[in-house]
Amino acid sequence: MKSLVRKIIFYGVSLFLLSQLFDGIKISGGILTYAIGAIGLSVMCMTIKPILSILTLPLNIATMGLFSFLINAVILYLLTVLVSNIRISSFTFESLSFAGFVVPKIYINTFFAFIVLSIGLSIFVGFLSWLIKK
Repeated sequence: MKSLVRKIIFYGVSLFLLSQLFDGIKISGGILTYAIGAIGLSVMCMTIKPILSILTLPLNIATMGLFSFLINAVILYLLTVLVSNIRISSFTFESLSFAGFVVPKIYINTFFAFIVLSIGLSIFVGFLSWLIKK
């Protein structure tokens, strides 16, 4: 029970951070939508994700684990279908310059927006799990 509540909180905080960091995810409806989205994500990650991981195990092995981001993108797509106040759309990543490295302005279409946001979600949830590690 404690781990379920922890996952719900992690996914809720991660959804909030994603909506603040990326322009491609729009969450309307306030804290209730974040809570419903977090509950939906945690339930889907506990039920649908293991099934998809087993079904796509050969692809995941062949890509050395990178296919799991596509599974997470499918989970995010299902979340946008189930929760109508969460929308993911295409966005433009503005240019970035740091210590002599320049990343140009990049347009990210909707398919890659799901993948970029699933990578961000994995990073945020992993970081929060690392912080609370026992």
